[in-house]
Amino acid sequence: ARTEKIADLPRRLDTEGAPDRYAASAGDLTWYAPWGNLAIFYRDFPSASGLVRLGRLDGGVEALRDATRVRIELAGP
Repeated sequence: ARTEKIADLPRRLDTEGAPDRYAASAGDLTWYAPWGNLAIFYRDFPSASGLVRLGRLDGGVEALRDATRVRIELAGP
């Protein structure tokens, strides 16, 4: 995609209590519940049903545009 990098996770995430829609901004880490994809956005994206914000990148998103692999680590509690 020209807006985000996606990956499949080994299991679905629980989205109970999450908003029904979300408009992603560049740098957002999200879960697209209908397809079960993890997505990191490097461009803004309009509101989508089933898109859940999980977090945000600390640094710039420029390196994601041409990346073929990305490593994500949990930081904080």
